Amino acid sequence: MTGDAADARAATGGRPYRVMPLVGVVGAAPRGRPGITPDAPGLYLHVPFCSAICPYCDFAVLTGGTEKRRRFVAALCQEIALWADSEWCGFDTIYFGGGTPSALEPDQIGEILEAIYATFPESRAARIFFEANPEDASPETFAALRSLGVATLSLGVQTFLPEELVFLGRRHTPEQGEQAFHLAREAGFPTVSLDLIFGLPDQTPAAWRRSLEAAVSLSTDHISCYQLTIHEGTPFGFRRDRGHLAEMPEPAQAEIFHLTHHLLGDAGYEGYEVSNFARAPEHRSRHNQKYWRHVPYLGLGPSAHSFDGKRRWWNERKLGPWEQKIAQRARPIAEEETLTAGNLALEALMLGLRTKEGLDLGAFRERYGVDLEATNADLLKRAIENDLLVREGEGLRPTRAGFAVADGLARDFEV
Repeated sequence: MTGDAADARAATGGRPYRVMPLVGVVGAAPRGRPGITPDAPGLYLHVPFCSAICPYCDFAVLTGGTEKRRRFVAALCQEIALWADSEWCGFDTIYFGGGTPSALEPDQIGEILEAIYATFPESRAARIFFEANPEDASPETFAALRSLGVATLSLGVQTFLPEELVFLGRRHTPEQGEQAFHLAREAGFPTVSLDLIFGLPDQTPAAWRRSLEAAVSLSTDHISCYQLTIHEGTPFGFRRDRGHLAEMPEPAQAEIFHLTHHLLGDAGYEGYEVSNFARAPEHRSRHNQKYWRHVPYLGLGPSAHSFDGKRRWWNERKLGPWEQKIAQRARPIAEEETLTAGNLALEALMLGLRTKEGLDLGAFRERYGVDLEATNADLLKRAIENDLLVREGEGLRPTRAGFAVADGLARDFEV
């Protein structure tokens, strides 16, 4: 599992998602007519396989041999076809996440893409994002992925320190991480992104600085920095429950958070979202920005989530039940929920304050009939005085200090 899969969960409280009503609320996105968005939807494909399960991961992943992966690809192509009679069309991003998409062979990725193009022919021009682990890197594999049209390759490096890789249960070395990056460059991917994890229990600012500086020294195009979270039901969760592991204390987390934004900012990487940094605007994650701006999103594969503006649904999490429903020619949806206008407004607020562009207060007021400035005058005044928010016309955006407390600040608002 690399960065964009984590972003999907962060953006939606664990339930990534077709959106129309929130365009124009986050940042300076064009508003259009009510209920209409100029943004094309995105397509997410969850590949559940990993060579080993990391002790911190609670995503829907499993190990599996050649035959299980072959059956998965066939079932995923069938699931794609089940949406042929739907209103979904014209995806402008296709994202392979997981899990480890690079656990599949390039020809299997090609088979999936052909199924997408057969069902959604308008999507042939979509930008393709692909997650890979360093241990799967080879000149042949990366060249094949590039020939299939993959434009952004996201490498799950996580850290450049050997002792931290061991702690995280990763199967590659720092040298393999660096070599994978060079192979990606040689393959000609327009954007190469590196994922890093901070907040390990005993991690020092100096140790984290070494990983950041290693990433910067490679002149990578994009860096995602995620804080380690200990989830229930994972090996790390069991160790925490037994008193053998603890999350990094909040003051130390804050110090590392500020170090990250200062160091990467000084190196020319714009922090366009709390956890994401790009060397130039064209290297921003177009797919992830759909989550943050509530743009349409269809998810296929085990545990994948979708959103259509008001309704959110998610697939069967386990491979067996997911395959069984598809074999019966049924979409493998496990559950769904309908969100109220208030739910959506709160999400728009929380997501907006996690981005550099912030919120368009006029668009927010127009869409929900909620005047955030009028109902939160004192809170806004204090946040601006404390250099957490900046007001620019109808725009309200977080400062670097505001980024550090974005989630808590959003929860203080009355919506």
